Amino acid sequence: MAKILPFKAVRPTRDKVSLVASRSYQSYTQAEREARLDYNPFSFLHIVNPGYKYDKEISGEERYQLVRNRYLEFKEDTVFVQDKTPAFYIYKIVNREQDVFNGIVAAASVLDYENDVIKKHEDTIASKEVIFKDYLKTVGFNAEPVLLTYPDNTEISEIINQTQKQRSEFEFTTTYRDTHYLWLIEDLAHVDAISKAFKAMDTLYIADGHHRSSSSQLLCHDLKTNNENHNGTEPYNYFMSYLIPESELRIHEFNRLVKDLNGLSKEEFLIKLDATFRIENRGIFPYKPSKKHHFSMYLDGEFYSLYLRKANYTFETSLDELDAQLLYKTILDPILGISDLRNNERIDYLSGKKDIINLKSKIDSGEFIVGFGMVPATIDDLKQIANDGLKMPPKSTYIQPKLRSGVTIYEF
Repeated sequence: MAKILPFKAVRPTRDKVSLVASRSYQSYTQAEREARLDYNPFSFLHIVNPGYKYDKEISGEERYQLVRNRYLEFKEDTVFVQDKTPAFYIYKIVNREQDVFNGIVAAASVLDYENDVIKKHEDTIASKEVIFKDYLKTVGFNAEPVLLTYPDNTEISEIINQTQKQRSEFEFTTTYRDTHYLWLIEDLAHVDAISKAFKAMDTLYIADGHHRSSSSQLLCHDLKTNNENHNGTEPYNYFMSYLIPESELRIHEFNRLVKDLNGLSKEEFLIKLDATFRIENRGIFPYKPSKKHHFSMYLDGEFYSLYLRKANYTFETSLDELDAQLLYKTILDPILGISDLRNNERIDYLSGKKDIINLKSKIDSGEFIVGFGMVPATIDDLKQIANDGLKMPPKSTYIQPKLRSGVTIYEF
């Protein structure tokens, strides 16, 4: 049974939301960040990048405290206002490709995360978990929800459809031409119906935000240990989530780029590949695979198709069926010598949302030697691997939607 609660979000005022909302800090180039910080005093980037005010890089606990100070200033200046009544928040995004995402922003249970009601499919890095936990503990809020997915549900869809017939609280379009909408659900009958619908679900799945959810678990343990009156209802027992039906999730692949052939010549490399793959030279025209266990490869100005010789590969688990894992086990580790996918500087990743020409240009520039493309994993792949208690390799999926930071904020 999944426990989902309404909460009192801190939100920008209607007239400033389009100015406040920002992408994740890392997604901006330095020039983009500086332009927004120079010319938009309401950008959420001013909160998460407080050192800009002092023209210096600030890190650790000093930075966390300054983030909190900037956040409190935004509240004092009524850029942010907290809702007086707990609510669920219907968040709709229509992106430039006209994909439509309809989800519910709510508080999800840390206990559900611990008890595997909320299932994971990616490994996390312990040091990053602790860093983000310490950050959350100091700043006292979370502005980026964890993306959770659930089986399509007629009752929830009907409530969302009814709510969206009313005027939205927020409606704004970004410079990326994505349009964002927000509605509040405060009606007790609808709040209760949504809560009961999720309570009837055995499992939710993390689509994106594994480090955010694991850090929230660590934060909960810290705060309840130091709270003599802990009773399980405190806000730190929950974390902000964006729940979206499985049918609306969009999963893209991450293509792989490698800087060298591990000391092999082109001919030696192709011969080693031939033991596991049937190789076809596709020439100079861009090629993308269309089936599982098929890959594209760009090397020395030409595209190749790689078809797995299944007689030479054993599918023992659901993870072995995943193309990102198959590529790792057959090429990246044994031939190219890349065993640590998280920390090896010889490999990089390129979202499949970008055109295959991006991969080609990075190799033609000499920055990389070879690139590999694959088809995206499916929601069924993700669920099966999570159900089996297995973990995908890093950068196995690029998942949409991507929410803007600062539209709804959850305070601990």
